Amino acid sequence: MRIKQLIETWEQTASEVRTDHEYRVRLPIHDAAKLAALREMYPGRSEADLITDLLSAALDDLEAAFPYVQGRRVVAEDDQGDPIYEDAGETPRFRALVTKHLARLRKQKAEPGS
Repeated sequence: MRIKQLIETWEQTASEVRTDHEYRVRLPIHDAAKLAALREMYPGRSEADLITDLLSAALDDLEAAFPYVQGRRVVAEDDQGDPIYEDAGETPRFRALVTKHLARLRKQKAEPGS
């Protein structure tokens, strides 16, 4: 989800599988004021919902901001037949780590007593 899509999401009811783990944060006072303003603007959303949505959008933006680094291996061809090289930057590593941790979290969620 992108930051620009948050307002649309906040106007709808969204439900996504959540972890059992809670994260505690202490916000800078200016960010806390912004959060309070959003809470007032969108009374149907809790502060936790807003923080969760904002963090999710920021993580998506962060992933999109990783620079592409051209690798050596050709992984495809574009419409004109030109080679497309693998990304040797941080994006593939990040995605692999996300996949690893997603599998771990799903396994924890599925285990009895967790």
